[in-house]
Amino acid sequence: MSTESAPAPKSNVAEDVQQGPRVAVSALMTNLREYGLILALIAIMVFFQFTTSGTLFKPVNLSNLIQQNSFIIVMALGMLLVIVSGHIDLSVGSVAGFIGALAAMMMVIWPLGPLSNPLVVSIICLIMGGLIGAAQGYWIAYHRIPSFIVTLAGMLIFRGICQALLGGGSSVGPLPPEFKALSSGFIPDVIGPLTLIPPTVNAAGKTIMGSGLTLHMTTIVLGVLAVLAYAYFGLSTRRKRERHGYEAEPFVLFVAKTLVGSALALFLVYQFASYRGLPVVLLVMGVLISLFVFITKRMTIGRRIYAMGGNVKAAQLSGINTERLTLLVFVNMGVLSALGGLIIAARLGQAVPAAGLGSELDVIAAVFIGGASAMGGVGQVIGAVVGGFIMGVMNNGMSIMGVNVDWQQVVKGLVLLGAVIFDVYNKNKA
Repeated sequence: MSTESAPAPKSNVAEDVQQGPRVAVSALMTNLREYGLILALIAIMVFFQFTTSGTLFKPVNLSNLIQQNSFIIVMALGMLLVIVSGHIDLSVGSVAGFIGALAAMMMVIWPLGPLSNPLVVSIICLIMGGLIGAAQGYWIAYHRIPSFIVTLAGMLIFRGICQALLGGGSSVGPLPPEFKALSSGFIPDVIGPLTLIPPTVNAAGKTIMGSGLTLHMTTIVLGVLAVLAYAYFGLSTRRKRERHGYEAEPFVLFVAKTLVGSALALFLVYQFASYRGLPVVLLVMGVLISLFVFITKRMTIGRRIYAMGGNVKAAQLSGINTERLTLLVFVNMGVLSALGGLIIAARLGQAVPAAGLGSELDVIAAVFIGGASAMGGVGQVIGAVVGGFIMGVMNNGMSIMGVNVDWQQVVKGLVLLGAVIFDVYNKNKA
């Protein structure tokens, strides 16, 4: 956990003039390391754009990329807090599979009447996920059993229950269309479409698929508002740091970062708008990411989680109830695992015994690639999200290229190892 202090009083003007350039260079290098992950994601996307002959950035592929990897991002948000607090959760994939199976049974098989409504089932499943997280967190927090052991047991238990619910190797479905919209749906265009290029009509009077250009205007408006909010809050945060006497990133770097981020966001918004609009699950992810950024950066509970992960003894001596905090971290992880399970089931349109199998490794890898420390106390929400997208883009790009699944695992393992080595190198250098 990093701490900030006000700058020391200035001694004399000559000394400040000499130290100014060094401070600027030091701040520049620090921020370049911080944003290096985003630059790496952009570089990977550009690489696969060329190697896949332009397929990666096609609107339909971008939508599929979001829908296929959304559950990884969602669970990575919870895993970040677990790892920052100094623990690990190996059960997230099995819990997700179990929750998906439970939701399918409640909606398709069991005669529950009003309780079979997709919204009611989703709420019940999220509560069940929280209870699972509480059960595991109780043994970790109050009985000091290592989280590795407790969640390893949970991984085996809930994978077995998932398979038992589904009768061994069978699947349960199809699931209701309203439920599948969670993963495969798109937001409605309440503003109305804007046709820039009319579609071409063939001799039979039918529209040729893919011709013309019509924009989903609700997506355009939401995207522009999101970019403006991103720039406003970034500038507001920078001014607040300067007003309180803290060191802020160089203004040129801040402008460059904002322009690059905004340009990339607007490009993706345009791509989505030229297809079917924003996927519903992307909207869910956006809300969750904003919420967790606020929790980790603005709320006391977020700062206490970082303090606990940095030094649990010091946190206890400062009055933090580390047992209760650990319990809440695992409750949160359970709820997000349940949400991930619902997203998986909605995307597949059915519950299958192998749902979520091995996904805990992708979730953990996303968090570590995003810069979290295995020792706890270090990690950022944006880093975990970018790490998840790096894994997703690599999976998608290599699949389009026809790379064998075995070699995809090798590449992902090397990327994870490289990210950890880079993190250790930076810490030792500092």
